[in-house]
Amino acid sequence: MPTRAHIAMFSVAAHGHVNPSLEVIRELVARGHRVTYAIPPVFAEKVAETGAEVKPWHSTLPSPDDDPSAWGSTLLDNVEPFLNDAIQALPQLIEAYRGDEPDLVLHDITSYPARVLAHRWGVPAISLSPNLVAWEGYEEEVAEPLWAEPRKTERGRAYYARFEAWLAENGISLHPDPFAGRPDRSLVLIPRALQPHADRVDEKVHSFVGACQGDRSAQGGWERPAGAEKVVLVSLGSAFTKQAAFYRECLEAFGALPGWHTVLQIGRHVRPDELGEVPANVEVRSWVPQLAILRQADLFVTHAGAGGSQEGLATSTPMIAVPQAVDQFGNADMLQGLGVARHLPMEEATAGNLRAAALALVDDPEVSRRLKDIRAAMAEEGGTRRAADLIEAELPAG
Repeated sequence: MPTRAHIAMFSVAAHGHVNPSLEVIRELVARGHRVTYAIPPVFAEKVAETGAEVKPWHSTLPSPDDDPSAWGSTLLDNVEPFLNDAIQALPQLIEAYRGDEPDLVLHDITSYPARVLAHRWGVPAISLSPNLVAWEGYEEEVAEPLWAEPRKTERGRAYYARFEAWLAENGISLHPDPFAGRPDRSLVLIPRALQPHADRVDEKVHSFVGACQGDRSAQGGWERPAGAEKVVLVSLGSAFTKQAAFYRECLEAFGALPGWHTVLQIGRHVRPDELGEVPANVEVRSWVPQLAILRQADLFVTHAGAGGSQEGLATSTPMIAVPQAVDQFGNADMLQGLGVARHLPMEEATAGNLRAAALALVDDPEVSRRLKDIRAAMAEEGGTRRAADLIEAELPAG
């Protein structure tokens, strides 16, 4: 076993960025390493449960409970907060680790200060990616078209100038694009099946370890009702849940199906009384133990976030993907391309379309066969233990 090391993890306060790393952190602690985890206080308790030491810092990003509209609507609206947060966080993190520098840095893809700190300390850095990674040709095919217009604006030029100046101040000569999107070493915490153009990903840099889900029993269980012939879980995750009209379409789609039981997670931003009359075969919750339900479900209506998508695959559950933002649209296309889901854009997610997609998916033997094949391939990716093995392999000798 490698010598006990100090490994430092850095992330932002977002469920989709913290949750995928937790089992890896728990495993590293179990192997005897000292792990510190730099995270805003709202996630301190969840992180501490892994056995890691919390290094709290103040973030200026919208909180996990804020309305998603706090992130704005344009590309620059989405990226500027991360740069602003990184610039103000760096001095806090330098101070938090003064005299306690780690042997190796782990970081979420959004944690820009982590790569700066690793450079300052002269230690290896490994990205833990909770979603897709760049492939050969990604810049030309995706990034450049996406940024073509914003780069021409005064605001876009100012964003890049500020980013480059901050990197230069910290001794880094990389352009912001490869700094943010091209890590030296990366563990990809999604199944290879969810990665677009997986055959063009440099696997000397990116290692697909798949889902690192762990034991979720502490989140509580769920019991399938007696007489439920089919169970459908409807969940748009933790952030993009302010969708009362969509939930009403789901009630109409599934509430009248004989023998079906629906679990509808509505999150914090919708009140049950906004849904109208709720059929007897529907249970409405603000939060659910998702994995426990998916292990018993016949269908998953999801926003196709990376976490939910791989949970659907890991439990062999057919999916209707109704993406809301960022990488979810690509995930929805990947799931449909795998033959295990239907991608329904939000504007097309009517009761009739949802019901038709559901009935087509749940009894299709080809969908079932493909899900079983994908689940078997995911099991071979190694998950948490392989992730920890690969991290230990990067620790400096001696």
